Amino acid sequence: MRKTPHREKLNAAIANPKCSADAPLLQEILSEYNGWITRMQALETTGAERVQDLVRFLNEYKDRVEVDMIMERGSAFLRRQKGQLKLDNSILEEFLIHLVSPLVLGESANFPIETGPQTAFMSFAFRPLSLPNLNEKPEVVLKLKDQDFTIGRTIHYKFSPDSQFDDGFTRKGSLFLAVLAAECKVNYDKTMFQECAGTATRLKHGCLIAKYFALVEYLDMQPEDVRLTDIDNVFLLRKAKRLPFEKRGSIDAVRAQREMCPISAEVILKFVEEIKTFFETTWYDPDEALQRGSFV
Repeated sequence: MRKTPHREKLNAAIANPKCSADAPLLQEILSEYNGWITRMQALETTGAERVQDLVRFLNEYKDRVEVDMIMERGSAFLRRQKGQLKLDNSILEEFLIHLVSPLVLGESANFPIETGPQTAFMSFAFRPLSLPNLNEKPEVVLKLKDQDFTIGRTIHYKFSPDSQFDDGFTRKGSLFLAVLAAECKVNYDKTMFQECAGTATRLKHGCLIAKYFALVEYLDMQPEDVRLTDIDNVFLLRKAKRLPFEKRGSIDAVRAQREMCPISAEVILKFVEEIKTFFETTWYDPDEALQRGSFV
């Protein structure tokens, strides 16, 4: 079943006592959300044309919710805390899920796959408490991290010193292996870039072939060469810098910038092409080393 992170955040805000003054407005946003989903599901286009339609609906919904509703009609609390409540960021998280479809990616995506926000696997280690502990249920330490958008699969495991995997001596569990992950940011600064670089490295320690991206609406730093990091690319969705501090509270300034710099279908298509190429590539085949003339 397709994840709905934005709807979940809306429902959580509606149920939050701190948002009680904004409950009628949040219910209106939920109605707008349902209309957005209905329009996306009704599309009959495919491929690049479908992406362009999806991006058009995304811009319409984001502008309506974030500017016309939250910024113009929301309480001071809602305007200040919308980032903490993830009411804006989760829109992009849910939109990306709709890209992972045979209607967009073709037959390369026509198989069971899990996508959307996940707590993704980074690494694991064994931590026996003592020498005798080696004969007991193994102590396994998993390193995990929340990711805004992922493509991957849940992996189930069990470890035991007993070859028959007796329950009393067996450690069982599951983890989500993200082969592709993306961080979604409204504003992107140097600190966030450095965090993403660290996350990308850790993700690739756990899955060597993994891809890691950042998708950014407004840039708040000088662009850097991602080849010096484990980030595969940073996509600038609006091709725009963040508004100066003194203009961020101005509805007219925000609205004007969004009209000039909507989320770009061209940039989204570049991200889609990354996914499609990744899906269609053989990630590693040692049997082809002699044909290639190299190990990789």
